[in-house]
Amino acid sequence: MESAQITYAPPTGKPLGTNATFNFCARVLIPLLNAIAKLTWQGKENIPQTGPAIVISNHLSYADVLFFAQFLFKNGRAPRFIGKRSVFDVPVVGRILLAAGQIPVERETTHATKALDHAVAALKAGHLIGIYPEGTLTRDENLWPMVAKTGAARLAIITQLPIIPVAAWGIAEVLPPYNKIPRIWPRSKVTLRAGKAIDMSSWYGKQDDPAALAQATAHIMGELTTMLEDIRGEKRTEPIFDPHTSDLPRTGNFKKKRS
Repeated sequence: MESAQITYAPPTGKPLGTNATFNFCARVLIPLLNAIAKLTWQGKENIPQTGPAIVISNHLSYADVLFFAQFLFKNGRAPRFIGKRSVFDVPVVGRILLAAGQIPVERETTHATKALDHAVAALKAGHLIGIYPEGTLTRDENLWPMVAKTGAARLAIITQLPIIPVAAWGIAEVLPPYNKIPRIWPRSKVTLRAGKAIDMSSWYGKQDDPAALAQATAHIMGELTTMLEDIRGEKRTEPIFDPHTSDLPRTGNFKKKRS
């Protein structure tokens, strides 16, 4: 498949890729996020202001996507996220997400590749795609990134686009893993840092090679983890948690299922 590179006109002053629904959600949610968290944004210069782009982040909390979207939106881009289908099935919420251009994925099914096709189309249209490569909240007990799925790497290889890593920390203090009620006081410090784009050209043409995809995925997650180590001021724990070899459920609230 050919590269998705597109040339854009100069920015108009509004976040690139936005629409009426996205703008409405931003006006409602951003003041709430600012009220419950002290935000530190770093590496804003690494977020491309025009053209298609793929951004990834580590997954700590159900609130991750809100802070990630705010970070990107306030720095010039209205992202399209690839998210689990069950969220899109929620009345009202699902309609809003679809209207805002978000992309559902049927996790752990043969239909999961359809989300990749939609993501490729969105990139060809010049959008910025946001992905959580782990596919679910990390199972690592210390909240380090775990072994990820290969979808993000495959998308980058197919489109011949680099991947921009965004390390996030502190969101689990606002909304602990699998909780649905945030801690609104005291305000927690939340840090998001965008790193330099990761060149994926070493794997171009290998989108159907499982070994190459695993290697590419390990590379991008290693870069993301190094950034997170710097934010946290500590080295990650070993070994890297691998959901593929664990007896824990691959998706969903595993704490509730184990109780």
